[in-house]
Amino acid sequence: MGLMDTVRSIFGVSAETDATRKADPEDLFGMSTAYMTMEADLGYENAGQAALCFSSVDSTDFSDTVDEVKSILEAGEDDTGTTFDTHNDDHGYSWVVLDDTDPEDLLTTIHFAADTFIEQGYGSRLLAAVFAFDKSGTDHAYWIYSFRRGAYYPFVPEGDHERDNQAEFKLQSVLEGELDIEDDEQYWYPLWPDRPGGYPWE
Repeated sequence: MGLMDTVRSIFGVSAETDATRKADPEDLFGMSTAYMTMEADLGYENAGQAALCFSSVDSTDFSDTVDEVKSILEAGEDDTGTTFDTHNDDHGYSWVVLDDTDPEDLLTTIHFAADTFIEQGYGSRLLAAVFAFDKSGTDHAYWIYSFRRGAYYPFVPEGDHERDNQAEFKLQSVLEGELDIEDDEQYWYPLWPDRPGGYPWE
């Protein structure tokens, strides 16, 4: 499962306390043009995967909401071809992982899922929407939308629990006009994969 160090607890608690503005699922649609810029200007291609990370509540009503999200995603599979999987990681967080080679389908589907949580009164349980990009097959980069901060930030893992800060700042500079980017770098929390070259949700 995806490994995150102690910053994950900060990601869920401190960011909520220090939130600068209310998250808006419509912010996600900035990724629509960002996909093209990532490929054309930076050489990163859509990895064919995106994920929604959230924290669960032990209640029947919340379970019903998760079931509703699953039903919506299942209904959309025939129309978009976007498949999905759900699981809980070792840190108690839940993931909806989407697979589709069409970035617009990934974006639309993750928006539907997030919007359903919010409509049912569980927007505060949403942690992040994660969009994955590949370069040279195994070099991954991510744009992460923090629902607690209402902003995107880049994450480029390198090796074993190292970050390519130069690449992250490059992503920031190129995409600054297209995405609402978190300007306080202390909130650029890493979502470490279990293994180099893996994805955080694996």
